[in-house]
Amino acid sequence: MTATQRRGRKIMMTPVELDEFLTTARTCRVATVSAGGAPHVSALWFAWDGTSLWLYSVVRSRRWADLRRDPRVAVVVDTGEEYDQLRGVELSGTAEFVGEAPRTGELCAELDVPETLFARKNFGLEEMPHDGRHAWVRLTPERTVSWDFRKLGSVG
Repeated sequence: MTATQRRGRKIMMTPVELDEFLTTARTCRVATVSAGGAPHVSALWFAWDGTSLWLYSVVRSRRWADLRRDPRVAVVVDTGEEYDQLRGVELSGTAEFVGEAPRTGELCAELDVPETLFARKNFGLEEMPHDGRHAWVRLTPERTVSWDFRKLGSVG
């Protein structure tokens, strides 16, 4: 179950707004914990299936190594340039690895939906191209915090 956001209720996104935002946004920032305990943040494309965030990561990356060692992860998706246009969401929890690594297209029913969503959104394709360098990580958030400063009205 996702923890409830207590502060900032006035600016938090409704479930419908959150779903629309995560369905249409393309880039997220993924925060992992390095071997020495330092944070590591990297940008990545993702897919949202209404319940989980799906990250398609290079398996020979620091992010992948960090998650293999310590699956705790936080992801931020945000947008906006002006203060009164800022909106976004932070999702955090435990990463789960799904499918073969690296992904070569082996049948995996659990990946049918995220691969279709990802291919359509990011490549304009109906089928996911596999390059043998990436694999899937699923984040089903344990905690979700959102904000939409547009709900504050005009600033000034």
